[in-house]
Amino acid sequence: MSMPVIFILNGPNLNMLGIREPHIYGRQTLQDIEKICRDSGEDYGLDIDFRQSNHEGMIVDWLHESYRRVSGIVINAGAFTHTSLAIHDALKLLVDVPIAEVHISNPKEREEFRHFSYIESVADFHFAGHGIQGYVMAIEAIAERLGKHRK
Repeated sequence: MSMPVIFILNGPNLNMLGIREPHIYGRQTLQDIEKICRDSGEDYGLDIDFRQSNHEGMIVDWLHESYRRVSGIVINAGAFTHTSLAIHDALKLLVDVPIAEVHISNPKEREEFRHFSYIESVADFHFAGHGIQGYVMAIEAIAERLGKHRK
C-alpha cells in the first residue's frame, strides 16, 4: 500500500540557504530542511517528494505533474510568491489538494514589494516567519487535513 505523497516545492535562491542573508534566513541549508521534512513526513506516514528550482516554468511543470498524483503541496515559491501568476494559476488546478504556503522569514515584515503574495489566495495554510520549522508546521497541517496522525 503506497503512502500519500506530499510535494514540497521550493523556488529561486532557496538552494543558497545557509549562505544567502543568514541574518534573515538562518544558517540551515536546503538539505537541512529536506531532512526535517522527510522526518516529519515519516512521522505521519507521508511520502515526501522534495524539489527546488530557480526556474518558474519548472515549478509550473511540477504542479501540473502533481495533478491527481499528490495528497498535498507545501510551497515556498521564494521571490515567485510576489510575481508569478503562472504558479498561482497552476495551484488553482489542485482544487481538492491542501496547499500550504511557507516562508522562512515573514515577507509582510520586510520590504513593501514582498507584502503581496499570489500564492496566498489559493493556499489553505500559511506559515511565515517561523524559520525552517514552518515546513514542519505545514506538513502537520496537511496531515491533519488528510486525517493522518503521528505514529
